Amino acid sequence: MKILIVGPSWVGDMVMAQTLFIILKRQHADAIIDVLAPAWSRALLEHMPEVRKSVEMTVGHGEIGLGKRRVIARELNAEKYDQAIVLPNSLKSALVPWLARIPLRTGWRGEARSWLLNDCRVLNKQAYPLMVERFAALGFREDRPLPDDLPRPALTVDYEQRVAALGRLALDLSSPVLVLCPGAEFGAAKKWPARHYAEVARHWIAQKGQVWLMGSDKDTNDTESIRTLAGIEHQSNCHNLAGKTSLGEAIDLMSCADKVVSNDSGLMHIAAALGIPLVVVYGSTSPEFTPPLARRVEIVSLGLDCSPCFKRECPLGHTDCLNKLEPGQVSEALDSL
Repeated sequence: MKILIVGPSWVGDMVMAQTLFIILKRQHADAIIDVLAPAWSRALLEHMPEVRKSVEMTVGHGEIGLGKRRVIARELNAEKYDQAIVLPNSLKSALVPWLARIPLRTGWRGEARSWLLNDCRVLNKQAYPLMVERFAALGFREDRPLPDDLPRPALTVDYEQRVAALGRLALDLSSPVLVLCPGAEFGAAKKWPARHYAEVARHWIAQKGQVWLMGSDKDTNDTESIRTLAGIEHQSNCHNLAGKTSLGEAIDLMSCADKVVSNDSGLMHIAAALGIPLVVVYGSTSPEFTPPLARRVEIVSLGLDCSPCFKRECPLGHTDCLNKLEPGQVSEALDSL
């Protein structure tokens, strides 16, 4: 079997897609799995041993780009794939497998694309309430129920790259590492305040640990605020790594962590897939659809009447679901792991 996966566009969703890759490999040990996805995902997919290679989706998010899609399809046609599995629900995402004339094209019905898929399935949301279940179901025949024990994502670590990144950033592992992930690509309503993260950092450092602040270059203002608020006496043990690592390096460095505290974000899913004890702070979202797929996880949420609202910005203007969630609750959850 030679299978093309049309992958999702978000870090967390791509991590959860690994469950599907594992399922396919269990059914067909010699299966070749390639993933069509944005360029940023290459480093993530390189940490998934089930994937042979990533194929860059050169069309931007939301762009039709029919000409570009035809070019990609011509290249893929030469690969002679047996099946394409389309994870996003958009019409655009199903175009390339159809243009590439892949014989079996599997996906959920959505956005008037039934004519592009010849294995087009109707989603029963009650039967598959989790996103990972919806991904996994596409790896089985339509009439087969999901097994009770779905495999969890399990990222591998590039230890040579990890050693190089530790050296480049002058990091050591002489004391326990707490990784804090204060960013959230979706919007401010998912971000626990920097002052609360700083209090958790002080609590950890007081117990003879060190803190690594991780995120993209978009998170540098938040991470630097946390480091400043942690206090000058703690800054030598509080390292701001946001924007200083590639995604691949971030994965490898996070594998060094003893514990992680995160917002509902892509890095949360990466920590879960690395098997690191994890505390997740939820405000405007909930773990009902895309929970961290980890064995050792603590969910911290106030469960206010107005949450989850799933908005990028608080519609009431106060973000009480996160502002009123005290750092002591998170530190207590950390200690319990």
